[in-house]
Amino acid sequence: MWLLLVLQLPTRPVAARMKVWRRLQRLGAIAVKNAVYALPNRPESREDFEWVSAEVIAAGGQATVFEATTIDDRSNDELRGAFRRARQADYRDFVRSVAKDVRKARQSRRPDPRTISNMTRTWRDRLAEIEKADHFGAAGKDEARAALANLEMVSATPGASLARHAAGQKLDPKAFQGRRWMTRPCPGVDRMASAWLIRRFIDPQAVFAFAESRPSSASGVMTFDMFKGDFTHEGDRCTFEVLSARFGLLDEGIREISEIVHDLDLKDGRFGRADATVVGRLIEGLREVHSQDDELLERGIAMFEALYRARSSPSQTRASKTRSTSSRRRRRA
Repeated sequence: MWLLLVLQLPTRPVAARMKVWRRLQRLGAIAVKNAVYALPNRPESREDFEWVSAEVIAAGGQATVFEATTIDDRSNDELRGAFRRARQADYRDFVRSVAKDVRKARQSRRPDPRTISNMTRTWRDRLAEIEKADHFGAAGKDEARAALANLEMVSATPGASLARHAAGQKLDPKAFQGRRWMTRPCPGVDRMASAWLIRRFIDPQAVFAFAESRPSSASGVMTFDMFKGDFTHEGDRCTFEVLSARFGLLDEGIREISEIVHDLDLKDGRFGRADATVVGRLIEGLREVHSQDDELLERGIAMFEALYRARSSPSQTRASKTRSTSSRRRRRA
C-alpha cells in the first residue's frame, strides 16, 4: 500500500538537508515519523524515492526505500487524509497568493505585460507541481484553477472575448443557435451553471465539448469559462454573471442562482448565501459519482434546472396555484 523512505543526513552542510526536504515537499511525501517519509506505492513514487535516496547517499547520508502494508497504528484512511490535508493547504495558499497578485496587477495604472506574463507562467508551473503531488484528490484544486484563470485573464489581450467586444450591448440569442460550446474539463459550479443558462435561455440545441485551452481554429465554436474564452470571468464577475448580463437574463430565479454561483466560485462572500454551502456539497457529490465530463455536466444542468424551478418568484407561484385551482373548478363543473 505504501512506500517508505527512511533517511539519515549529516547535520552539515545545511544546504544539502534543505535540498532533500524541498524535493520531498515537491513530491507530496508526508512525514510519518522522524526522518521517515511516505508515498503511495506506485511505480513513479518508487522512482522518485530512489532519486532522493541517491541524493542523500551522495551527500554522505544513508537512505532505504521499502514497502509497507500499514504504518504503526495509523489506518490507511488516516494516512490518505493526511495527504489530502497537506495538498489542501497548498491549494489554499496558492489561491490566496494568486489573488494578491491579481489585485496588484489590476490596481496598477500601467501594468507591464511581460511581468504579468512571467508571473502567470510561474504560478501555472506551481499549480502543476501541486497537482502532481496531489495523490488522493484533495479539495481545492478547482478553486486554484479558477484563481489561475483569473490571473490569465489579466494578462489576456484586451478585446479577446466576444463579451468584451460587445460591452454595453445586449446580445440576441438568435445569433447563437445550434452552436458547439466548449469549456474546460471536470466542470465545477460556474461551468455547470453557465451550461444550464446557455441551454435553457440562449441555445436550446447547444452541444458541449471540453478542452484545456481555446482551439486555434474552430468555426462556429463558442467558448466559455476558459482562458481567452468568448464568455469568461470579467473583473469580479464569474462566467455565469457575465453570460446573464450580456444576454439580459435577469429574472429573480436567475439572480438568486447568480449569487450562489458567485459566492461558490469566487469565494469572496459578497452575497452571503447560506444555501451556497448545500449547492457546493451537491456539486462535490456529483463530481465524485460521475467521472465522464459530458455526463457530469448533464447532471449539473439538471440540478440547476431543478434549483431554478424551485426558486420561481412568489407571484409566479401564486399564479400557478390560481390556474390550477380554476382548472379543478372547471372540471368539477
